[in-house]
Amino acid sequence: MYIADLLPAAERERYADMREFLQSAVRPASIDYWNREEFPFGLVAELGKRGLGQLQTDGTSKLFKGLMYVEVARADVSLSALVGIHNELIVGMIDALGSEEQKQRWLPGLATFTQLGAFALTEPEHGSDIAGGLETSARLDGGEWVISGAKRWIGSGTIADFALVWARDQADGQIKGFIVETDRPGYRATRIANKIGLRIMQNADIVLDNVRIPASNLLPGATDFAKANDLLRDSRAWVGWQAAGIQLAAFDIARAYALERRQFGKELARFQLVQQQLAEILGNASASLALMAQLARIQGDGKLEMAQAAMAKSTCTRLARSSVAMGRSLLGGNGISADYEMGKLFGDAEILYTYEGSYEINSLIVGRAVTGKSAFV
Repeated sequence: MYIADLLPAAERERYADMREFLQSAVRPASIDYWNREEFPFGLVAELGKRGLGQLQTDGTSKLFKGLMYVEVARADVSLSALVGIHNELIVGMIDALGSEEQKQRWLPGLATFTQLGAFALTEPEHGSDIAGGLETSARLDGGEWVISGAKRWIGSGTIADFALVWARDQADGQIKGFIVETDRPGYRATRIANKIGLRIMQNADIVLDNVRIPASNLLPGATDFAKANDLLRDSRAWVGWQAAGIQLAAFDIARAYALERRQFGKELARFQLVQQQLAEILGNASASLALMAQLARIQGDGKLEMAQAAMAKSTCTRLARSSVAMGRSLLGGNGISADYEMGKLFGDAEILYTYEGSYEINSLIVGRAVTGKSAFV
């Protein structure tokens, strides 16, 4: 649909170079890491060398950033989760809400992926209701904050240099953001194993047992939860780009398989039902890309609202789930094996459907916007 042609010439050239690198070097290498649930430090270092650690701050367009998320997801969804969370929530939050000292301390290393952060919001008992139910606490004791509580499903929690921890200040009841270095006494992270998707991403259970940090580790712009809403809105929209990318990957794999695999004496690509599935997968991917390109335009104009981000996330991930299911069906028995990649995508699509607000929660956000009536409990 010529969406990449909307980029300025320099960004279009960079986009083409990144797409070639991701498909030739990252996509094939990711499969074994995914199977082993192992983090590919070497691949991430290469992404850093190519500037993917500073998409949030390098001055490129919203469309370019989105298409980078598409192409990383097309190569591997776990790595796209890392790149997206890193830019939207870690770099983005320190850049927008951090002090000058915090920016100088962390942004240079984050820009090259030589340092990693974790975004620690979700808790064992609170996901969709986290804004009202957050239990992790913070209290000021002299010149230090003391953080206590637990977090769950925290990406990079076991390998990060620091975590951006959201905790409720016992003094005023406000949810605030804190930089907690992961080598501080009382910080414990345990990897969550045996996931069906995003197996490269090192999600963790985190326990914060009276972790003491300097008072200066409070993000000065994150003194109440409302201050983070714009970044959380943008990160919700970011998943729509991932969903477009995984659909393109499903199309790539299904098309190649249909042209190579022979049944009843001819290529699968000659069967009508197979062509119908390929056309539908590509149609879903194109619809998702078109929606996200329009979202990038209004985001660049400063008009993006939470309901629009929620609609993009819920719609694109719904289409992704459908597209990958068709791709898995098209591959038959081979579709359940990660060796043929579609089984890998099948598991990853379920995670996109669920995180950054589940499909159902995002649908209710849209429903509230269009009716003026809240259906939340």
